[in-house]
Amino acid sequence: MADERFEEHLRHPEGRGREVAGARDGSAGGAACGDLVRISLRVSGDRVVDAGFEASGCGATIAAGSAAVTLVLGETVLDAARVGTHAISEELGGLSPGKLHAAELASDALARALGEAAARDASAAVAPGRVLVATSGGVDSSVAALLLSREGLDVACVTLELWRDPENDGDRSCCSAGAVRLARMLAHEQGLPHLTLDLRDAFRAGVVEPWMDDHAAGLTPNPCIRCNGHVRLDAMLDLATRLGAPQLATGHYARVGDDGLLRPAVDTAKDQTYMLAALSRESVGRMRFPLGDLRKPQVREIAAEAGLPVASKPDSQDLCFLAGTGRSTFLARHGGVREKPGDVVDLTGRVLGTHRGAHEFTVGQRRGLGVNSGDGTPLFVVATDARANTVTVGPREALAAHRVPVRGIRLHTREDDVARVKLRYKSTPVPCRLRGGEIELLEPFEGAAPGQTAVFLRADDAVLGTATITRR
Repeated sequence: MADERFEEHLRHPEGRGREVAGARDGSAGGAACGDLVRISLRVSGDRVVDAGFEASGCGATIAAGSAAVTLVLGETVLDAARVGTHAISEELGGLSPGKLHAAELASDALARALGEAAARDASAAVAPGRVLVATSGGVDSSVAALLLSREGLDVACVTLELWRDPENDGDRSCCSAGAVRLARMLAHEQGLPHLTLDLRDAFRAGVVEPWMDDHAAGLTPNPCIRCNGHVRLDAMLDLATRLGAPQLATGHYARVGDDGLLRPAVDTAKDQTYMLAALSRESVGRMRFPLGDLRKPQVREIAAEAGLPVASKPDSQDLCFLAGTGRSTFLARHGGVREKPGDVVDLTGRVLGTHRGAHEFTVGQRRGLGVNSGDGTPLFVVATDARANTVTVGPREALAAHRVPVRGIRLHTREDDVARVKLRYKSTPVPCRLRGGEIELLEPFEGAAPGQTAVFLRADDAVLGTATITRR
């Protein structure tokens, strides 16, 4: 029976060569393996109304493409999003390990086509109990989806492919093709639909290129804040709207107050409100953070009890587009920012040594300076100047700032409501007053770096808005 089903798809492939008007396409495979699948879909309303495919390579690839089309044609977008490697293999009667690769390729191609079609063409009626969950293949987002499912909500998952680079370590990236595949597998194992959004072009233009430009200008950028506030979450909220989901949930450690403002998570060591601070108030009002009242050990315990294979998976540490690639190497290869030797000077302008590029240093840095004070006093980076290509160092007390100039202020409430400011991701909030384009600190802060984000807080630590630290 299994062979008969495989042979039927191979000899009479459903949709092979079909021209699908207004289609969205997804491809997988190619030169590396010799097999290639391209799937074309058209979505209208909340359904897949037409589908076709083309494939080259082994017979299993053709059969898998046909099975994928058969399974999704006429289905709702979310039911089609439940089709993955296992479902395709089952449609073919159960593929042997040697042929399973074909189902994986068809699954990848289908996911890319369906994600594109859903993001651009879908239009579903609002389903009050539906929630879209951003998953990355990690333990936090997997548990977020699990907890919402246990609440009886209609959960759908989405994963973003943001960066693809053969130089990266795919296992350490939360946005690589491998991470997308893992997230899809985890969702399907829980019986949840999963969609893929390819945002690589928008991510490069809106996050990576500004990050490289800022480094070239001698600044210390916050790419994750830019990504969350202007690229990633906006795209997923748009998709949630198209799928009829009033809310978007993530695995971030954060909470939303009754007033619609972000508030710190219970686990202050994992709190991620700083990274979410650039979200508009409207966007925050549609967000859910299921982990906001939990601590990380509790999350891992929930994952282990549920048998999730990522229960002990390490947290990502690098920026997702670095993922094992050194910052200097990345800047040189993708941004043309290469070594440019210059002087390391003290506060009087005296040359203490040389550096390989001012872009490699940030205010407050102590390690890797390659110079010493001569009297044993520890030295820190006090300033960088990309034009002069100098790095200025000094004693720790030279880092203390009482006033911090900022630009691009965005507030959800009145300026007078600002009581504290967070000037680095892991720093302690500092009491302050915001006066026009300057933050007056009521306690000195060491290491306010131009390019970093200032996150404004109310007295109760609700997030009120952001600005970018600038030079005087």
